Amino acid sequence: MVTSLVSPRRGSIAEALFQGVSTKKQTKKLLRSLLTSSFSSYGREEDEDENVEMDQLGAERTKNVLILMSDTGGGHRASAEAIRDAFRLEFGDEYRIFVKDVWKEHAGWPLNDMERQYKFMVKHGQLWKFAFHGSSPRWVHGSYLAAIAAFYAKEVEAGLMEYKPDIIISVHPLMQHIPLWVLKWQGLQKKVIFVTVITDLNTCHRTWFHASVNRCYCPSEEVAKRALVDGLESSQTRVFGLPVRPSFCRAIIAKDKLREELEMDHHLPAVLLMGGGEGMGPVKKTAKALGEALFDEALDKPIGQIVIICGRNQLLASTLQSIQWKVPIKIRGFETQMEKWMGACDCIITKAGPGTIAEALIRGLPIILNDFIPGQEVGNVPYVVDNGAGVFSKSPKETASLVAQWFGPKRDELKRMSQNALKLAQPDAVFNIVRDIDELARQRGPMASIPYTLTSSFSYQM
Repeated sequence: MVTSLVSPRRGSIAEALFQGVSTKKQTKKLLRSLLTSSFSSYGREEDEDENVEMDQLGAERTKNVLILMSDTGGGHRASAEAIRDAFRLEFGDEYRIFVKDVWKEHAGWPLNDMERQYKFMVKHGQLWKFAFHGSSPRWVHGSYLAAIAAFYAKEVEAGLMEYKPDIIISVHPLMQHIPLWVLKWQGLQKKVIFVTVITDLNTCHRTWFHASVNRCYCPSEEVAKRALVDGLESSQTRVFGLPVRPSFCRAIIAKDKLREELEMDHHLPAVLLMGGGEGMGPVKKTAKALGEALFDEALDKPIGQIVIICGRNQLLASTLQSIQWKVPIKIRGFETQMEKWMGACDCIITKAGPGTIAEALIRGLPIILNDFIPGQEVGNVPYVVDNGAGVFSKSPKETASLVAQWFGPKRDELKRMSQNALKLAQPDAVFNIVRDIDELARQRGPMASIPYTLTSSFSYQM
């Protein structure tokens, strides 16, 4: 039993889980009946004449792409939407894109409650650290996922069926194993393209890796090495970088024009202070420290300006707005045009979230990391610091003092870090990813040549 759990590629995790109550043959029969019940009849109500006509004409049709994500942190949705937008920009209506949390929409507890559970554990850092590392061994997460599959296979099947995907893209570590098991039991692994886009920059959980994927897109060489250790072949991996919104890849608008548009001071250097989508972390303390450090008492004038992104934290925004500031300041809520605010600033203070780091690097912003989530964000700190693109400090006063030095006597250091950030940036990552996926699809040939009902990628011939 232990051996089979350590080797999920052999397709025996679910079997091993049930060996205590059933023979292997009975287990296969049980799971196959569970997974195939609705696939076997799916697509029969479609217009068969239209399908036959398309087969005869050899017509190409719009391909459906299902992106699996979850709002456990903002990075998964951001990456999913970046991929969606890149597909639309590159290929127009050749692909129909669905960004969905299949677990929330179709499964039961605990899958449909992952967002709340994640937020609770992240607020209690040691709890999340234990969960992250405790579930890392393959026999642990393999058993857990096999049990979940046994309970919710039909629901997952229904969720996949609803969108009839020709291509499935997972941007979440818990959305590889179960969908791939569904495809395997239906004999569809060679018909449906399945790829993983890892959204953790340097340190990632082992559930990201599954040897049955067609492609695993890694944001860094370190992650690619981990993929090889976990059983993937080098031919399956690509290192393109972290996918960020296509707007970050477009021509950069001049800083002066951005500051005019955003009603910022044209001359003072600017620091961008972020607390993520939820406005968490020491934002208030850091903002107040910056307000003091960026005002020259001797000259009685500011030496810099501040932009604060409070996310959805309205209480934080209102608290900051009630303070009498001695320096120019912009206090914003949840922003959808971060490329403009980053483009208008000279450095950034943020926690070690991978998406924000990748975007800041593209804009050449030196980064001060002031916090990280245990587990997946730990490796992001040396990724930035060791490459000379930023520093790490949890002290608001130390952070503010460093910004004041960057805006004064250490401007050369700020410039050098900006250059290092640009060297580390990978602005074309999202376009390279969708182009590679498109190439995989073209290698499969015209969709009309696939020997099952064209209106569905999940018609299974019994």
